[in-house]
Amino acid sequence: MLLTIENLRVSYGNIKALHGISFQVDEGEIVCIIGANGAGKSTTLRAISRLIPVEPGSKITFDGKNLLDYPADKVVAELGISHVPEGRRLFENLTVMENLRLAAFARKDTAGIARDMERVFSIFPRLKERINQKAGTLSGGEQQMLAVGRALVSARRVMLLDEPSMGLAPLLMMDVFKALKDINKEGTTILLVEQNARMALQFAQRGYVLETGNLVLEGKSEDLLNNPDVKKAYLGG
Repeated sequence: MLLTIENLRVSYGNIKALHGISFQVDEGEIVCIIGANGAGKSTTLRAISRLIPVEPGSKITFDGKNLLDYPADKVVAELGISHVPEGRRLFENLTVMENLRLAAFARKDTAGIARDMERVFSIFPRLKERINQKAGTLSGGEQQMLAVGRALVSARRVMLLDEPSMGLAPLLMMDVFKALKDINKEGTTILLVEQNARMALQFAQRGYVLETGNLVLEGKSEDLLNNPDVKKAYLGG
């Protein structure tokens, strides 16, 4: 397995956010985590990215290495794990192009960077129109396009995606997921957190269901889509 999480526990003060969850992601897979708001989905990704501390006894292994030995910047630069966080977290005082260039800072393949920049602009032509505009002046949907675009040009062996469809119109959302599917076919492993459970399960090969900090179900996406409990709780019956 490429990424293994064992007994992951996270607390915010006295509030237990994750109660010792364990799961795995193999190289080349697309795996999703679904669940209600507050279930701990974003916390899981933030823990993998080393953006928040984890409790003693938690273990995260990436390609045989103890990921907990790496600070957040090395998770990106040395391990090649990129993260599209919930809420976008753009550099609002920098332009669209400056945000994209910063995302590629760890890469040395100039031709590859140029190719991925063109891919971003082909998926999101609006960003090309706004290329010299400051990110903070973009609309909400445009900011989400830029957040996804940054991940597409980053050093990415693994992409962690937190609500990539947020703020996007349905047709644009479909374009984003199609582009991510192409990225996956080129060898990038994807771990996705998505409020749109149906979309996530149709996109991923496997899924996990998270409830109040506990993993309660796992399986192939097709099986979860047909699971009566999942249908009732997350798919509108």
